Amino acid sequence: MVYDYAIIGAGAAGLQLALAMTEDAFFADKNILILEPDSKVVNDKTWSFWEKGRGKYDDILFAAWDTALFYGGGKQLELPLGEYQYKTLRAIDFYNYAKGQFQKNSNITWISEEVVDIKEGDYVNISAQNQYTAQYVFDSRLTISLEALQRSNGVLQHFLGWEIKAMAEVFDPNSFTMMDYRLKYGETASFTYVLPSSKTKALVEFTFFSPDPVEKEEYEQMLGRYIAEHLQVDKYSIEAVEQGVIPMFDYPFHSHSTDRIIKIGTAGGWVKASSGYSFKSSGNKCKRLVENIKKKKPLTTGLYSKRHALYDSTFLKVLEKENHLGEDIFTIMYSENDIETVFAFLDEETSFLQEVGLMNTLPKAKFGKAMASVVLSLGRSA
Repeated sequence: MVYDYAIIGAGAAGLQLALAMTEDAFFADKNILILEPDSKVVNDKTWSFWEKGRGKYDDILFAAWDTALFYGGGKQLELPLGEYQYKTLRAIDFYNYAKGQFQKNSNITWISEEVVDIKEGDYVNISAQNQYTAQYVFDSRLTISLEALQRSNGVLQHFLGWEIKAMAEVFDPNSFTMMDYRLKYGETASFTYVLPSSKTKALVEFTFFSPDPVEKEEYEQMLGRYIAEHLQVDKYSIEAVEQGVIPMFDYPFHSHSTDRIIKIGTAGGWVKASSGYSFKSSGNKCKRLVENIKKKKPLTTGLYSKRHALYDSTFLKVLEKENHLGEDIFTIMYSENDIETVFAFLDEETSFLQEVGLMNTLPKAKFGKAMASVVLSLGRSA
């Protein structure tokens, strides 16, 4: 059998693409294959994103907030989100939702096998425990080495989070902490992120935007200190643990796509390089892919913005070379710009004039030098 479309990997990108296809009548008579070795029956991560108004996944959200808190540069900012809400979705709830939708569609086939190789010809041949063939493949496997990524501009977002339950009512579930720089790991761009889901429960993560991960004990020590010193909680239990590493690099992931094999998710550069957010970005790019298929456009049309890639590269170059400036940069960003503008900028939905205005609030000499360096390197590689 030749499948019309094969999706390798059932993560945020792969499942959102499959869902977008099931929701569009154009794909009703198309055979869609999902290949994923994991059964997706445990909560292995959470995704957070900002969004205006009611969203597609509101009914399965873990929590949502209308106000953000920021601590940095000696400032404490309370940031009403205006038209936006900040939302958190547990992976297990998303997996279950997607599986439920697929059960309603006989043209979706989910097979629990790990893909070991794909070869492109007139069709795409997929080698797993069995052999499969598809006209087009959407591949979320990240096959690029860390060493190759680190030859581009960027850092790693690496973190450890504890979902804690306090013995007393200590959290305000109406607001979340976007970044708290009051406790840092040396001179790194490191901060704590707090997502309260009730008056007694919260996900507390210690996060780095830095070149290299640290030992697990170091994250645990920082979390313990933050909970004791800043949340002032002494009695609590750890209900769940989340640890991860997200590449934030300007590596040209999109260059690995071909006419019939499209890299998606992290492997396609769908993680916003300057923020590490990916869930909403993946959803938007899935919508674009679906439209490209329907309109018979080259599949990568509109998936990559050179202008916004330049901003990302500039930001990453500064953060990589002068990691100690992380607190200063984010303090300026959130104290001198409206948070709705910041969200729109990170979603690549701002006008050029808005972008110039936001960039001009950042340290001009350092960002100007970094941007000039990026433009020069792009010229040499052209």
